[in-house]
Amino acid sequence: MASLKPANPVFVALDTPSLNDATNLAAKLADHVGGLKLGLEFFSAHGPKGVQQVQRASELPIFLDLKFHDIPNTVASAVRAVCQLGVYMINVHASGGRAMMEAAVKAADDTVHELAVARPLIIAVTVLTSMDANDLGETGVAASPADHVRRLAALTKASGLDGVVCSPQEAAALKSELGAGFKLITPGVRPAWSAANDQKRIMTPEDALSAGADYLVIGRPITAAADPAAAAARIAAEIRPYIKTSG
Repeated sequence: MASLKPANPVFVALDTPSLNDATNLAAKLADHVGGLKLGLEFFSAHGPKGVQQVQRASELPIFLDLKFHDIPNTVASAVRAVCQLGVYMINVHASGGRAMMEAAVKAADDTVHELAVARPLIIAVTVLTSMDANDLGETGVAASPADHVRRLAALTKASGLDGVVCSPQEAAALKSELGAGFKLITPGVRPAWSAANDQKRIMTPEDALSAGADYLVIGRPITAAADPAAAAARIAAEIRPYIKTSG
């Protein structure tokens, strides 16, 4: 497993089904970001071999963002499979419940013991950053996004996971309530000079780190820039004074 660069908490989201685009971007960004995020779009097109090719192109840590959400046995089997890829971080949906999350942690721990591989961070998605109160209400959740996130994050910690994916707007409250060791991974991060796109609950990288975020997931402000490496380098320079600890 590649090591996270201690001075750069940015995972750039390579949200593309193109293997060439992903590997080319990975190589270009290797000196300017801390890690890479590969999601369903990429994994559905290229699977484990595609993940390995991106790893070789950049030698950066990989956040494999597949958001497992199924019965406990199925999620456990999926976690065993992806642990063998040597990725840095994987995730499940907290709304899958305690039994599912505990099964994911046990599967990761068992795989590490059996195969002598590095254990990835196991984190849970609370509320997608594309959702607001109206969106939650349509799914039957009466609580505000912030309250729902807090409830799911507390369940995640009680289930033994390493952290949660949350909006940067919830980071300060979660860090205070759940402790410094509980990792917060924040998408919905946009530099002040970029467009918001389809994210509704957003914050600048500097503000997200100040609020307690441990890792920042940033996509289009870097990947859609005319010069992705320059955009990533600009973000790295802007956040440097705000980095308190290594990843």
